[in-house]
Amino acid sequence: MKTLLLVISLFCAVTVSAVEPVGSDSAVVAVDSIPVGTLSSGTVLVDTLAVNRIKTWTFTADSIVIRDVVTPINLPSSFFGTVVYDRYVLIDSVDMMDAKRSGLDGGPLSWTYRWQDIEENMRRVKQRYMIDNPDKVKYNVAMLPEPPKEFHAVVDPAKSTIAVGEISVDKNEGQVDAAVEIKKRNWLHSFDGSLHFSQAYISPNWYQGGNNNLNMIANAVYNIKLNQAFHPNLLFDTTVQYKLAMNSAPDDSLRNYSISEDLFQVNSKFGIRAANRWFYSLALTFKTQLLNSYKSNTNDMTAAFLSPGELNVGVGMTYNFESPKKNLTFDASVSPLSYNVKMCTDSRLDETAFGIEEGHRSVSQIGSSAECKFWCKLAWNITYTSRLFVFSDYEYVQGDWENTVDFSINRYLSTQIYVHLRYDSSTARLDDTSWHRWQLKEILSFGVSYKFSSI
Repeated sequence: MKTLLLVISLFCAVTVSAVEPVGSDSAVVAVDSIPVGTLSSGTVLVDTLAVNRIKTWTFTADSIVIRDVVTPINLPSSFFGTVVYDRYVLIDSVDMMDAKRSGLDGGPLSWTYRWQDIEENMRRVKQRYMIDNPDKVKYNVAMLPEPPKEFHAVVDPAKSTIAVGEISVDKNEGQVDAAVEIKKRNWLHSFDGSLHFSQAYISPNWYQGGNNNLNMIANAVYNIKLNQAFHPNLLFDTTVQYKLAMNSAPDDSLRNYSISEDLFQVNSKFGIRAANRWFYSLALTFKTQLLNSYKSNTNDMTAAFLSPGELNVGVGMTYNFESPKKNLTFDASVSPLSYNVKMCTDSRLDETAFGIEEGHRSVSQIGSSAECKFWCKLAWNITYTSRLFVFSDYEYVQGDWENTVDFSINRYLSTQIYVHLRYDSSTARLDDTSWHRWQLKEILSFGVSYKFSSI
């Protein structure tokens, strides 16, 4: 008997949740009795790990009384929300509880489908409620009212009548024909145009003096590239840009304006995928200006179309990256073999000012070049664009680093900060200044802008 008691005690050790005394008048249902004769009377051990029930052991002077008490299932909180009927379920009975699948049969594996039974019983409760209380069911697909109809009136002046007719609705209208063929978009286009102004007025008697001025900056950028979603092994990207900056020149007796920037530039790149994000590439850069520029108060020309003009062609590798959220792009090209040519086609200009020997109209150089492009979205209305280009023939070095921060106020207004840092090892030192090989241009502007894209 002690051995049996020990076995029972070991089995209950992991299931006992409470120990409490019970009076002699406690009501129990004796399912099985085990005479022991050695336990203290009035002690109850409660097992709470049983599925959907409470199992107790009551110890008396000469026996252990085992009691099974069925407990109700706690309803989920969602059951007390608004009643919504989303489907009909055809079941074999409309009883609220299914005895065959109630989890109360006490089988050894009944705990495995307890929650499935709870969900099934909840569906039965909802259906039973719907059958017993049809007047409280607010929404039911089978009893929804007819949709409102739309009518139109036709006036007949000759007969002095008004004919009212129902407007018929084509149920097939708006449906997508599955046989429609969707064409691939092989080329992606984008355009960014802006026109910015700055203005200053100073009265003639202003205590510090000064001049009135009006500045205008126009910028247009068009980009076309091959859609890599359909051509993953090819790279083609071409950008055409024109920027013109003009300002009033009150100190110039010959002209009312001066040109501070005139740049026409084409950047093109073609590549074949080598591995992952790397491409074998051919890069081309061409830039010149379109209008004539003069020194103040003289007719001495400083620049003209193709004077200077510059063309660079390089062969090498290109790394291309775009973030999954499309808020950052990075493009880097390295061309170990690069051909660069400078030209000055206007005979009125001094070709030596552009690094060309006197008496020649062009100079060719073979060396290496590299180009990096970076674009990121700093905020929902702020973007940053950067381009770095370097060329060297191992004696001469030229580099351009352009940075643009664009603040979009709304769809049509924007503010822009443009900084261009340039290095040219052939530039002579300017008298009375510390500027030599480094050159800097900075512009802060505000104005209208317009963008569109096929992406």
